Amino acid sequence: FDVERTFLFKDTDAIHDLYPNVLRIQRSVTYSQARAAFGFVDSDSIGKVAFSAVQAAPAFSSSFPRLFPNHPDLPCLVPCAIDQDPYFRITRDAAPKLGRRKPALLHSKFIPALQGEEGGGKMSGSEGATAIFLSDTPKQLASKVNKHAFSGGQATLEEHRRLGGDPSIDVSFRYLEFFLEDDQELAEIAASYRSGALLSGELKAKAIKCITGVLAHHQAARAEVTDALLEAVQTPRPLPLPTLTPRPQDPAPPSTV
Repeated sequence: FDVERTFLFKDTDAIHDLYPNVLRIQRSVTYSQARAAFGFVDSDSIGKVAFSAVQAAPAFSSSFPRLFPNHPDLPCLVPCAIDQDPYFRITRDAAPKLGRRKPALLHSKFIPALQGEEGGGKMSGSEGATAIFLSDTPKQLASKVNKHAFSGGQATLEEHRRLGGDPSIDVSFRYLEFFLEDDQELAEIAASYRSGALLSGELKAKAIKCITGVLAHHQAARAEVTDALLEAVQTPRPLPLPTLTPRPQDPAPPSTV
């Protein structure tokens, strides 16, 4: 990432700047709206209800006056997993009441658990057996995939050669969908697996090789992070603004006599 254009923060550290917008959002969102979006029940704490405004506030540049002085209404793009959508639907509803632009969302897919979508749902850091960690060694990664990754192959070698496998439910193939850059190679792997030419163990080996490269790249980059770098990206300071191209105006309707 570009250090000059990056600011990382914790809500507790930035709350002095965030809080005015937090209050405005809380005032503009009713409990009925929040309950409909999140499914709150009477036994839920008030902290759950209040937090939605804290989550929403960073979508408005006016929440960061030290980063964007004199630019209180910059457009915002929020990349997030689909489970975060309710927060930003609330945010989009509140934006006009605050006189601000609605943020745009870019939804990402969940990486499935090693046990598959039916067996474990999404990958979760709190469930070690379901997850591959960014800190895993190549040996740990290989062990997890070989032991736990759900297979879309058949019960026996003979059946697999005859019937082929199902890449749509095979976790190793699903991981390749996320991490393998070459779409043509991915299509060839899927076809080979469906035909029975590629075995489940061979597919797991391809996934292990691919993910090992991803983890190695991340771990090398992480090793270069210093205290000085963290301080640089966590220090509030004016950020350079992107060059925004004005949207062309719609042509005027033809005049009528």
